[in-house]
Amino acid sequence: MQPGSPAPQPSVPPQPTAYSYPNPQSPPRANPYAQPAHPYGPPAPYGPPAGWPSAPPSGGGGGAAGRAVLWAAVGAVVASAAWAAGVFLIGAPGDADLRGYAAPSDLCTSADYSAFKDEYPATGSAPTHSSLKDPALHESYCSVGLKKTGSSYSDAYLSLQLDLHRKTDPAPEFTATWKNYADSHTGYDVRPVEGIGDEAYLVSRDTTSGSSSGSRFATLAVRDGWTTYTMGYSAYLTSYGSDQTPPALDDITDWLKTDTKSTLERLRD
Repeated sequence: MQPGSPAPQPSVPPQPTAYSYPNPQSPPRANPYAQPAHPYGPPAPYGPPAGWPSAPPSGGGGGAAGRAVLWAAVGAVVASAAWAAGVFLIGAPGDADLRGYAAPSDLCTSADYSAFKDEYPATGSAPTHSSLKDPALHESYCSVGLKKTGSSYSDAYLSLQLDLHRKTDPAPEFTATWKNYADSHTGYDVRPVEGIGDEAYLVSRDTTSGSSSGSRFATLAVRDGWTTYTMGYSAYLTSYGSDQTPPALDDITDWLKTDTKSTLERLRD
């Protein structure tokens, strides 16, 4: 080969690499210093070693490498756009299945707890409520004090909470939490409840044993699609007068089921 004559072209265009110059252990290709065109901005902040030519000679295989990098980038952009279009046309996976429920700003006025009225005809201090509106979650909460006739203070308490899970399916965590409640809370009884929502669990604990101390606790937790609802009752014997006793646990659980069904019907759009 005569000095100054152009380098022979390889039969297969060189493939793009992560480096701007060839592997020092391989023979140099034609135009080894060419920087491939970067599709997103200027080339990386490194170049050929000191003393090497500052500009690539004309011709050679650098253009092929640059075109390969550019086409790879274009292909990635096109693929991403096609994927995004498919998502918008088909619908993002996991669209919220809220079953038509709406979370009120005041759950205390929207919920039904009338099944407890015969036992507790009066309420304690004013019911407290709160609500949350977020793209991922709509939530309503209510706390109510219940009083027997003649009591000066609340004898029992109800806690109600509605959650509309708008971004994620709560089913796996709901089942793990309530079905296995007794595994993480000693002394509680857990029973599945049929006929309310997709799944429901009744969690209860009674430490009274006929004494004048202890407590009775019961919560009914329901999942209907991506909506969850809990209604909990708690009573502490130390808050009762000497002639008063809390209702039986079986009565409490029946009231929870009755009022939960009624409340969920009310909260549907």
